[in-house]
Amino acid sequence: MKQVLNTLKQISPPKMIREALALYGTIEDMSSKSNPIILGWVKEVGGDVSWYNDDSIAWCGLWMSVVAKRAGKEVPKESLRAKAWDKFGTKVSEAILGDILIFNRNGGGHVGLYVGETTDSYYVLGGNQSDKVSITRIAKSRLYSIQRPEYKIKMPDSCKKYFYTAEGNLSEN
Repeated sequence: MKQVLNTLKQISPPKMIREALALYGTIEDMSSKSNPIILGWVKEVGGDVSWYNDDSIAWCGLWMSVVAKRAGKEVPKESLRAKAWDKFGTKVSEAILGDILIFNRNGGGHVGLYVGETTDSYYVLGGNQSDKVSITRIAKSRLYSIQRPEYKIKMPDSCKKYFYTAEGNLSEN
């Protein structure tokens, strides 16, 4: 993932990517407790703390909600659920930097931000990827939807496709 991070440091990425990178490395508390930062995000986005009260609950949608809200975007209804993000922005057929990628997985979905690709995978900046905010490779075959955020002024020039060689494990579920 070093090649992707190096590129992101050298360009001027869209605001959602900048907000996402500010959370990079946030990790679940692996003890019986929960990371208070992650649980604080539930309150920040107006989520239901009565059921969303542990960081062992899938939190990729929560992370996406925090990133979008901090970037000044309106989040979709039920945004704590990954597949709710297919109601965000505009559906497109090809991903570029900053687009939201929604994936299928056993038991639900996964959501994150496009930061690059290989021939058979996307590099995804997301929350709850190996229990942390990280960049991981996800098989293109799992793709459910690509959503492009609305840009109020102008889409940044950095919003384009980025191709890399395969690095790291490939997530197939």
